[in-house]
Amino acid sequence: MRLIEEPVLKVDSLTVRYGDGCAACGQYMEKNRCTACGTIWAARALSLQVYHGEVLGVVGESGSGKTTLMQSLYFDIEPTGGSAYLQAFHGGARSIWTASAAERRRIKNNLMGIVYQNPAMGLRMHYSAAANIAEKLIAAGVRDAGQMTSRAIELLDAVEILTSRMAEAPVTFSGGMRQRVQISKALANNPSILLLDEVTTGLDLSVQAKVLDLIRKIKAQYGISILLVSHDLAVIRMLADRTIVMLDGRIVESGLTDQILEDPQHAYTQQLVHSLL
Repeated sequence: MRLIEEPVLKVDSLTVRYGDGCAACGQYMEKNRCTACGTIWAARALSLQVYHGEVLGVVGESGSGKTTLMQSLYFDIEPTGGSAYLQAFHGGARSIWTASAAERRRIKNNLMGIVYQNPAMGLRMHYSAAANIAEKLIAAGVRDAGQMTSRAIELLDAVEILTSRMAEAPVTFSGGMRQRVQISKALANNPSILLLDEVTTGLDLSVQAKVLDLIRKIKAQYGISILLVSHDLAVIRMLADRTIVMLDGRIVESGLTDQILEDPQHAYTQQLVHSLL
């Protein structure tokens, strides 16, 4: 039961600020900027949990803090404060942000996978699709060439990339195919959680639908937990079990996705839902 289930990922009071802050921060704010000292609060006391096999959607406008959350979890930026716990890292008893450099590499290579909005951030664009997957496997300690090849074939098949193209570089692929190669690379080492950051932004509608359908199939096949960030509530509606709504670095509403869509409480969420109808 959910009451006793431990979350795969737990974030407590994540805070990311740019500036020293002052006593007026929080009182004199222009969106997420303090008008007194100029400090930018990219994330303010964010707390969330993701459970096994669940998709948690994170929705909000540009600048709301969604990408800051993802970048903090994947060590791309260093938080100002807060803690984050992975059940697969010391049984969830120690924050990943206290990890050493070697431990952080292990977390990124073995316990987490990420798919960026821009495939160039997650792929080596001039390496072959298979080599991109092999790179992730090598980073986790795999050295058997046959094992790497078979794993690449398995994953590329799962994301519907023809094995006849596995020797081709992503630079020659379409945007949707690049995202699918990113997804296969992120899944290489069976991570406990997959971070998806605006994975359909910039894609044609027909390609978006294919990528979203692929994510749904992967969730069903692998039972993986997913943190899904999007500014598009239609994407969240299709995939997320629960959803948090962010605005100006804060969580302003959270709940079951159906509940948020049918009975939004916060004015910003109401605006989002109205735009979807």
